[in-house]
Amino acid sequence: MNLIRKSPIQALGYGFISGSQLPAGQDEYYLRNRQNKSGIQYRHLTAYEIEVLVRNRNQSDDWNKLLVSDAFNPELVKNCKFFGLVRIGKLEPYCLEFNNLRMPVGLYNSTVISCDFGDNVVVDNVNYLAHYIIGNEVMLVNINELATTNHAKFGNGILKEDEEEKVRIWLELCNENGGRSILPFDGMLPGDAYLWSRNRQDSKLQEKFIEFTTNRFDQLRGYYGMIGDRTVVKNCSILKDVRIGSDAYIKGANKIKNVTIRSTPEARTQVGEGCELVNGIIGIGCRIFYGVKAVRFVMASHSQLKYGARLINSYLGNNATISCCEVLNSLIFPAHEQHHNNSFLCAALVMGQSNMAAGATIGSNHNSRSADGELIAGRGFWPGLCVSLKHNSRFASFCILAKGDYPAELNIQFPFALVSNSLSNERLQVMPAYWFQYNMYALARNSWKYVDRDSRIDKTQLIEFDYLAPDTAQEMAAAIALLEVATGKAWFLREGRQFSEKQAREKGRVLLVEGDDAIAGLDILVDNAENSQRPVQIIKAAMGYQWYRRLLTEYAAREIVAFHERKGGKLDKNIKALPAVEKPGAWENIGGQLLQAVQVKYCLQAIKKGTINSWDDVHQFYRQEADSYPDRKLAHAISLYQQVFRESLSANNKLVKQLLKDSVGFHHELSARIRETRQKDYQNPFRQMVYQNEAEMDAVVGKLENNSFILSEQQAAKRYARKITALLQ
Repeated sequence: MNLIRKSPIQALGYGFISGSQLPAGQDEYYLRNRQNKSGIQYRHLTAYEIEVLVRNRNQSDDWNKLLVSDAFNPELVKNCKFFGLVRIGKLEPYCLEFNNLRMPVGLYNSTVISCDFGDNVVVDNVNYLAHYIIGNEVMLVNINELATTNHAKFGNGILKEDEEEKVRIWLELCNENGGRSILPFDGMLPGDAYLWSRNRQDSKLQEKFIEFTTNRFDQLRGYYGMIGDRTVVKNCSILKDVRIGSDAYIKGANKIKNVTIRSTPEARTQVGEGCELVNGIIGIGCRIFYGVKAVRFVMASHSQLKYGARLINSYLGNNATISCCEVLNSLIFPAHEQHHNNSFLCAALVMGQSNMAAGATIGSNHNSRSADGELIAGRGFWPGLCVSLKHNSRFASFCILAKGDYPAELNIQFPFALVSNSLSNERLQVMPAYWFQYNMYALARNSWKYVDRDSRIDKTQLIEFDYLAPDTAQEMAAAIALLEVATGKAWFLREGRQFSEKQAREKGRVLLVEGDDAIAGLDILVDNAENSQRPVQIIKAAMGYQWYRRLLTEYAAREIVAFHERKGGKLDKNIKALPAVEKPGAWENIGGQLLQAVQVKYCLQAIKKGTINSWDDVHQFYRQEADSYPDRKLAHAISLYQQVFRESLSANNKLVKQLLKDSVGFHHELSARIRETRQKDYQNPFRQMVYQNEAEMDAVVGKLENNSFILSEQQAAKRYARKITALLQ
C-alpha cells in the first residue's frame, strides 16, 4: 500500500531539515545560505509590491517569506504559488532567447517551494519547483517536477545521516558479480576507477579508497540542488536531486534523478530528448541525446551517448562515443568508439582508442556456471563485424579481430595483430604486426585523430595516444621472444630433433632474422592462446618479427631525439648523458596514462601508509608521473633495445648516430606506407565500379594527392629528415 502522509498546509515549504539532523544553533537554511554565493542583497516586499503580486494572481503562504532584490519588478511575476522562504533576484523587462526559444524574464504559472533565484531568470510553467538555488539568466520552461530531497547525494556513492548502507550507490565494473564494485564520485578520473577496481585482495587498500570518497563529502542533510548561470532546461518531465553546472542545455528529458551534470562556459553539457538518467556523474562537455538510458554510471568529460544507447554500471572515459548499443558492467578508457545498434559490451576492461563494429558481441557468452567472466583488451582493441567472444579473454594492444564466432577463451599476446577464425583449416590464425604491413594509414590516422580530438580542459592524466609507447614496446619485446621460441620449435619438430627452449629460441632468432625463405614450410604454432584443442597458427611470422624489431629501434631513436631536444646543446654530450641500461621494468595502463609498475606499486603502498591521503593526492601523483614520463620512457626504450638487440646505446656514440641515420629511412617508409595503404582503396575495381569515371570518384571521395593527412605525414617525414641531418653534422 502507498504510504500517503498528511500534514498541515502551513508545513509546506518548511522543515527541510528537522529534529536531530539540524545542528544546534542553526536554522533549516544554514546550508542553503552557505551554498548561495550570488551576493544578492534581499529585502522584504513593499505593500505596493504585494498588491501587484496579488493582482497578478500570485499566492503565498506568508508574504514576509518572499524576499527580493532592490531591482525586483512585481509585474514580471504572474500566476505563481509560493511556499516557504523564496528569494528572488533582479527582474527586468527583457526577454531571453536561446536556440529560438524566446521568453520574457520573470516567474509565470509555477509552484515554487523554498528556492533562491538569481538575476533575470525565466521560470514558466514549472509545475513543482522545490529546494533549488538557481543562477543568473537561467531559463526553466515546461517542467513537471524539479525538486531536491534533504538526503540528495547528486550521484555520489555516499550516505547521509541516518541512512542505511543498502541505499549506497555502487558501480559494478568489469564483472557482473559485483566483485570489482567502486563508489562513483564527482571528479573521478579513469585512473581512479582502474586502481580501485584492481587489487581486490588488499582489503586495507580498498578501505582507503572508500575513505577517500567518503571524506570528499559530508553526511549533512539539507543541501539544495543548484542550477548554474545561463543554463536552459525546457520540456522535461522529472528532474530530482540533480545538480547542474553553468551553461548546460537540457531539453525533453524524461527523467533525471540523483545525477551531477557538470558544465562550464568553455565546455557545455547537453542532454536531449527522451533520455532517462539515474544515479550518475556527467562530466563537462558531454552530449547525451535521443532516448539514452543510463543507470549507475560515470561519464568523463567530453564523452557522448546517443541514439538510444544504454550505459549501465559502467565508467565511460573521456572523448568516447557510444551510440545505439548496450554497454554493461564495463570500464572504458578514453577515446572509445561504438556506434552501431546491434553491438554489445559487457564485463570488460577496454583500455581506450578502441572501436567496436556492428554485431560485435563482447561478453554475453560465459564459460562459467555463473555470470562472473571478464575480458581485458589493451589499447586499440578492434573487434570486427559480428565478432563474438567468450569470457575470460585477454588481448594485447591494437588487436583487430576478423569477423567470426570465436568458440573459446582467447589470450592474444601479439600487439598490432590480426586474429582470424579459420574454419576451413580448423585453427585460429594470428598475424603479428598486421597494421604496419596492410593498414598503416588507419593506424597512423587514428593516433593523430585521438590527439586532435582530445577536448579535455583538465589534463591531470597524461593520456598516451601514440601507438609506439611503453605498453606496446614491452608487448613487442615479449612477442619477439614468443615468435623465436615458436619458430625454433617448429624447425626442430620438422627435423625430428630433441631441443630445449633455449635452443629453440636461438634457432628461431636466426631463422626469423633471415626472413621468409628460411621459415618456408614451417607450421609455426603457439601454446596457451586459445582454450581449445585446435592449433593456433602464426602466419607471416618473419614479417611480424622484423616489424617488431624495427619498431623497437624506432622507439629508441625517437626517445633519444626527444631527450636531445629537452636537453639542448651538443648531440655528443647528450649521448654520453643517456641513462645506463637496466632491466626493463613493466608498465601499466592506468586509465590511459602509462605508468611504470613500480611507481604504481609505490602509489598503492603510499595510500595504505597514509602518505597519499585523498583522491586529490592521487591526482597529484598522476601529475608528477606525467612530468617524469619522458625520461622514464627514454630509459625504457634504451633498456628494451639492449634486451632485444644485445647492444647498449648508453654512451655509444657510433651506434646512436647510426640509429638516428637509419630512422630517417624508416620515417620515409612509414610515410610511403600510409599513402600506399590508402591508395589501394582508389585502385580497387570494386570501389571504382560505382562511379561513372575517375573524375566522379575524385569528386565524391576526394583526390588521393589532396588527402590532408597523407600530405601532413609526408611533410613530417621531410622535417624529421632535415632535423636528423642537421643533428648529425
